[in-house]
Amino acid sequence: FDIVVLGSGAKAAAERLTGVGAGSVYFSEAAAVADYTAEGYADTIAALAKEKGVKAILAPATTFGKDLVPRIAGLLGVGMVSDVIGFDGEAYLRPMYAGNLVAKIAVNTPVAALTVRETAFEATAASAGGSPVAEIAASEGVGAKFVGYQLVSSARPNLTEAKVVVAAGRGVKDAVGMKMVEDLADTLGAALGASRALVDEGLTPNDLQIGQTGKIVAPDLYIAIGISGAIQHVAGMKDSKVIVAINKDEEAPIFEVADYGLVADFSKSLPELTDMIRSIKG
Repeated sequence: FDIVVLGSGAKAAAERLTGVGAGSVYFSEAAAVADYTAEGYADTIAALAKEKGVKAILAPATTFGKDLVPRIAGLLGVGMVSDVIGFDGEAYLRPMYAGNLVAKIAVNTPVAALTVRETAFEATAASAGGSPVAEIAASEGVGAKFVGYQLVSSARPNLTEAKVVVAAGRGVKDAVGMKMVEDLADTLGAALGASRALVDEGLTPNDLQIGQTGKIVAPDLYIAIGISGAIQHVAGMKDSKVIVAINKDEEAPIFEVADYGLVADFSKSLPELTDMIRSIKG
């Protein structure tokens, strides 16, 4: 496999990737791809794919990947599979119906374009080998021009990369409850997440939403507070290594996927839990 890195700082990033076993690591820092546009990136990658005669093109199933890969597939006229979570011979596996079914899909074009769910695979460990690094030409792209970013900054860990996630659901109800959840997250050094209900009510921003229509996470520890466990939410966090649920409804579906459950009013139990963790941490 080969790796392609585009954008400002791509050369330094490419040099850091030389030890993961790639055949080659290609990069471009040209002005045309210094900042992301689907047109410029897709044209550049499609041209390289044609030149190298690749059999598959993969990108993470993030907002970036979901924007980019369909355009590459269209440029090359090839089949595409989204949200790949595994392989079965030459077929690709992807979840359907909020993860209740796994489809096995065959691509009958010479090249397959794929977005891959990052949480379904272990990170590649660095090896002793070194891959050659080469600069490639960048395509200008047409129809779009980068204007600027509107970034959401946070002192907490990135939601999709955090080892611990504390998530709040409809049961949290208000800003007072949300402050309790934030205190626990900060005590643990965890990322903060939410169900769609809290996003719809305006208690948390959209970028914290976890679930089928939000972000997919698989941390070492997932703490669900006041989350009922609707299938749309569970689809976004069920691959977490350890799941802890706090909910006063003992019949809540979240307990069916939880490794540990506490049937309690979070407003009483959460401050106690937070204080206990602070005490243990000293």
